[in-house]
Amino acid sequence: MIVTFLGTGTSQGIPVIGCTCPICQSLDFRDKRLRTSIHIDIEGQSFVIDTGPDFRQQMLREKINRLDAVIFTHAHRDHTAGLDDVRAYNFMQAMDMPVYGTQEVLEQLKVEYAYAFAAIKYPGIPRLLLNEITDHPFIIGDVEITPLPVLHMKLPVYGFRVKNFSYITDANFIPDSTFDLLKGTDVLVLNALQIDPHISHFNLEQAIAMVERIKPKKAYFTHISHKLDLHAIIEKKLPQHISLAYDGLQIKID
Repeated sequence: MIVTFLGTGTSQGIPVIGCTCPICQSLDFRDKRLRTSIHIDIEGQSFVIDTGPDFRQQMLREKINRLDAVIFTHAHRDHTAGLDDVRAYNFMQAMDMPVYGTQEVLEQLKVEYAYAFAAIKYPGIPRLLLNEITDHPFIIGDVEITPLPVLHMKLPVYGFRVKNFSYITDANFIPDSTFDLLKGTDVLVLNALQIDPHISHFNLEQAIAMVERIKPKKAYFTHISHKLDLHAIIEKKLPQHISLAYDGLQIKID
């Protein structure tokens, strides 16, 4: 399995145009963070988790020429706003795009992309095949995916586990039942928004504490705001088994 970080940033804390903050002025490519999303290549299947506003740019950058499915963690716009651009894959692959999400997510997509579900279809609109998911594992191709229920303040959000890889973003609470689902995770991706406490995201200290409880062999932090500081500074402060992810980072998981 190959996991590619399409984006590791967030809409929160994005400064205004012309900002002179250290992140915006940094020459380190790891500080250039598009909205959070990952691509997973496994057993001949290619799918993404979330399609934020930067989806098209991310897929072009990584030269991902096939996409078999889109999976959504939740319905916030910074995770759904790029879905229209699956139309290129509709055309290249001559297929409707399978989309997986909770009932709430799918209903929100029908509102945001009402033109894609109209009775009279305009030529060239994205062709979407909606699939409702619940807390139960589901299958894409031959790949089993286990939802990981967490809370984003009071909003239910899904992380996902694929084999020994687990991915959680936009969370500030993990219930005990989900900790049970995380047992045996070798590689964990978790959100770490900023240094200070936040109402709906883990901050850096909380994210480290979650890693220590889950005990993966390796952990990566994502959904990073400008308020977390420069990549090089934070990376030096982390335990050896934890790293900051960055856009374009690719990891191979056995």
